[in-house]
Amino acid sequence: MKLLENKSAIITGATRGIGRGIAVEFAKQGANVAFTYSSSVEAAKELEEELKAFGVSAKGYQSNAANFDAAQELAKEVLAEFGTIDILVNNAGITKDNLLMRISEDDFDKVIEVNLKSVFNLTKAVIRPMMKQRAGSIINMSSVVGLKGNAGQTNYAASKAGIVGFSKSVALELGSRNVRSNVIAPGFIETEMTDKLDEKVVQGWRDSIPLKRGGSPQDIANACVFLASDMSSYITGQTLSVDGGMLT
Repeated sequence: MKLLENKSAIITGATRGIGRGIAVEFAKQGANVAFTYSSSVEAAKELEEELKAFGVSAKGYQSNAANFDAAQELAKEVLAEFGTIDILVNNAGITKDNLLMRISEDDFDKVIEVNLKSVFNLTKAVIRPMMKQRAGSIINMSSVVGLKGNAGQTNYAASKAGIVGFSKSVALELGSRNVRSNVIAPGFIETEMTDKLDEKVVQGWRDSIPLKRGGSPQDIANACVFLASDMSSYITGQTLSVDGGMLT
């Protein structure tokens, strides 16, 4: 028995890195997957085919999660196409790092808009159908940085910490309707973005982690499967750190 059999999921920002890992693992576990992407049409087409190979329905939507109306429209389209929305994974995110002294207002606003407001937009768009079916799992992607802060990332840390408070509030509001809201806080995850960094620097990060390695998108995807499935049916309002012990 696959853990997400007959469930339909929306995953934002899924054409690379962590989002892609989640989409593939969800399809392997039997979920139908609707995913969003901002610009990479080719990558979206490839991912669609890869997911369908697992015998599930899959469709990519070019949609800006930071735009309120686009998020509402997306939920409507997914509901029409897939019949239900059982799982939402808010994964879309950007960084615009700089010391507070140098950070521009625009760089602050943009990160809050893409990382935090998108979570509000999409969550608001899916809660009505979830409440109606009296079932749903919302998984929001925060970060180790949202829990402990990081120099040069005031905007990013604020957006990721905001996700935690938002998710806890949603858990309290929707618990009586059996709609769950949880957070995953990834630590240092090795993706195509980290491949471009200096190997010495990356090794230094690995050495500082208790498990002595960076995480993989698969590590995050496994945690998402758990929170999306009925195995976690009594878990809501929680933050699960998947960070190799970084915050211990």
